[in-house]
Amino acid sequence: MESFIIFPFDARWPTWVLVTLIAIDAVIRIVALGWVPYRRKPSVALGWLLAIFLIPYVGIIAFLLFGSAKLPPSRRAQQREVNELIRSRTDDEAILGREDHLSEPLVTSAKLNYRLGALPMTHGNDFTLEPDNHQCMLDMAAEVDRATDYVHFEFYIVAIDEATRPLLDALLAAHARGVRVRILIDHIGSLGYPGYAELVKMLDASGVSWRRCLPIRPWKLEYQRPDLRNHRKILVVDGTVAYTGSQNVIHRTYNKRANLRKGFEWKDLSVRCTGPVVAELNAVFASDWYSETGVMLSDEFDSVVESPDDGGTMAQVVPSGPGFELENNLRLFNHLIYNANHTVVVCSPYFVPDESLMHALVTEALSGVDVRLYVGATSDHAIAQKAQESYYDELVDAGVRIFQYHAPTVLHSKFLLIDDEVTLIGSSNMDERSFAMNMEVTLFIVDEDFTDRMYRLEVDDYRANSVELDVEAWRQRSLGRKYLESLCRLTSSLL
Repeated sequence: MESFIIFPFDARWPTWVLVTLIAIDAVIRIVALGWVPYRRKPSVALGWLLAIFLIPYVGIIAFLLFGSAKLPPSRRAQQREVNELIRSRTDDEAILGREDHLSEPLVTSAKLNYRLGALPMTHGNDFTLEPDNHQCMLDMAAEVDRATDYVHFEFYIVAIDEATRPLLDALLAAHARGVRVRILIDHIGSLGYPGYAELVKMLDASGVSWRRCLPIRPWKLEYQRPDLRNHRKILVVDGTVAYTGSQNVIHRTYNKRANLRKGFEWKDLSVRCTGPVVAELNAVFASDWYSETGVMLSDEFDSVVESPDDGGTMAQVVPSGPGFELENNLRLFNHLIYNANHTVVVCSPYFVPDESLMHALVTEALSGVDVRLYVGATSDHAIAQKAQESYYDELVDAGVRIFQYHAPTVLHSKFLLIDDEVTLIGSSNMDERSFAMNMEVTLFIVDEDFTDRMYRLEVDDYRANSVELDVEAWRQRSLGRKYLESLCRLTSSLL
């Protein structure tokens, strides 16, 4: 009888039709109980089962379309091919050069990342923080203006506006003077933003080599799942300088009327890189170019093995996403958090952790580690914001301090600090989408001086512009709000 409540069956339908529909409904539920949880996290499986049990026909169709957070087998095979090529050129060495000055947990972290993502830990790197979106794009434009060989450009969201035009003009000028310019832009990520349609026309007219990442254009026989996206942000110039981090190539208001009306401006954090990590970021770009074009830029992988034996900042690039078999970024985050001795600082605009990350943070806080979480007081994703808030009670009970960056700024920076010498910074949020469904890139930096700079930035900027969560006031929120948070939390694994 439950199915009669769920579906608008007509009592005038023949009995055999009703019996058949009820039988199909029961079969869907029984099969789903054993099929959906296979090799899925309990939270993800529960979310899908909830959808299937509440709306069986719609739920099962949605599951068949979106239930696997993996790219097609052909793309995963391309990623494995690239990984094997890189490993062959690094002689299966996870750390190039000395490792005796690294603690054992950091050695095992580097080996873990190499096993998952094929890129080694290297010496001889240097990093400059870029905390201002618009200035960072001007700095990138200046680097492109100096390019003589090639420029590789890969961003999730790109649009033409007053802030981005210098960088986009620099790319086209480089192409016009004979520099090899290759551009990757996520299709769905950019689609619909003011300035994107103009950008497409400009790129097509220029003759520059560019592709949409994971395009959805069935009329051109191009189709990928719309929820699996390329969220990476990478610029590489001549193999000597690279930029990566959280920011997209768009005005900090994202050019939307609603954002202007609310006063929203995105706050990001990126880094300028020199040293061997530039080659590793370039290898990530090359792997994505191979997936989108079928062209293997094999020469781009040669310089991955070039690393000094000692000196400079140690760093490793960690690619992750649905092209890999495992959740590379999540495993790194958990490994480092569990090995923290006194401090963990997390900054994430969308903090909707899976069980393993939540357990890691709570366990460390209960162990006496100073765990600090920076989130936005406001967000452009209402459901994600409510899901995020559903975790606050458990976190503060364990001793985690939560700082909310002031509205109307939309906090978009993404970083993790561990003790005195570890920084992770990149495109990855602390949510299920970034762990399983988005292609991401993260810098794993081991250096006391750089990490000290990050702590100063945390105090002088992020904490200075945040308000610590008032726990007593928070616990007085209404039952209706708690209900809404719990509802959003249930759906978070499917977002």
